Amino acid sequence: MKISALDLKKQIAPIRQELDAAIKEVIDNTSFILGAGVDKFERHVVEYSGAKYAIGVSNGTDAISLSLLALGIKAGDGVICPAFTYYATAGAVANIGARPVFADIDEDTYNISLKSIERILSRKNRRMPFKIKAIIPVHLYGACADMDGILKLTRKHKIKVVEDTAQAFGAEYQGKKAGTMGDCGAVSFYPGKNLGAFGDAGLVLTNNKAVAEKLKILRNQGNKNKYYHLVLGRNNRMDTIQAAVLDIKLKYLDLWNKSRQQVAQYYNRNLAGLDIKLPIVPVYSTHIYHQYTLRAPVSNKAFVEHLQAKGIDSRIFYPVPLHLQKCFKYLGYKAGDFPQAEKAAKQTFTLPIYPDLTGEEKDYIIQSVKEFK
Repeated sequence: MKISALDLKKQIAPIRQELDAAIKEVIDNTSFILGAGVDKFERHVVEYSGAKYAIGVSNGTDAISLSLLALGIKAGDGVICPAFTYYATAGAVANIGARPVFADIDEDTYNISLKSIERILSRKNRRMPFKIKAIIPVHLYGACADMDGILKLTRKHKIKVVEDTAQAFGAEYQGKKAGTMGDCGAVSFYPGKNLGAFGDAGLVLTNNKAVAEKLKILRNQGNKNKYYHLVLGRNNRMDTIQAAVLDIKLKYLDLWNKSRQQVAQYYNRNLAGLDIKLPIVPVYSTHIYHQYTLRAPVSNKAFVEHLQAKGIDSRIFYPVPLHLQKCFKYLGYKAGDFPQAEKAAKQTFTLPIYPDLTGEEKDYIIQSVKEFK
């Protein structure tokens, strides 16, 4: 049996006619960039998320960079982010000239550790040639970071918060949607996300009108009116076709996320008692299972090789922590600096999780996990 990590053909098939009609409307209107479809999608995201403003942009990485720029983060400023996440979080910081400052993660949730943040912000460790101006908590795998604790620290130290909501759009933190609690929430609509476009696309959520206006100017070459450039902007606009696709899919997002939760519950019931660590859902957050992540007692590589040999597309997210990536060598970190991040990189692995998995496929996955020696 061959089971992929995600089957987009199965997702698309039931709503194909709706998608085709939405794309045809864009083609007929020929308004391909920042057209009326983008405005429509942004309005619907505001209604869905509860944020006051939603600004469509080119992709999730640019959503982070634009958020930082709109919040006044400049070259040389320090931005805290977890050492265990996808490259884009820290890459978006570095690419505007700011400095990623890595923090360790919580052993159970894999999200950024409050204790590690506190150590960075403490007076003892503030002997740095730059100032910490922002923090990017990542809602990894589909569950929110401890936002109450993070916001308490950021208010105390007067630093900005950009939630990396790439993997958790639709998750809730004590009744609030992920991405709506910080100064900005950066969202990715990469095709493999729970809400995915037919190409690259992203979005920024904010409750601050002034920040929203800055974002709209920054994403569009620095102009509010064509040919009149107010600031040095960027070309980070959203394609109207992507907005049209996302607007159709948004109607189904909660249903799809609920189905993922049901698959996760089925896995949990049937994998209980094995010598592997199941996903832990923090009491303050829902989990939308962008990834269903298990933890092997020693090494994840052997487990993944076993599952892949059985035709199951198991993966490691992420095999190398950011502080040990070659591109960030200039920051001066070394092995041992963030033990929880390094341990997670060696032990975590995923199982396929999406709404269209059949009962036979789920049982085959479970049996294959149990067969590993």
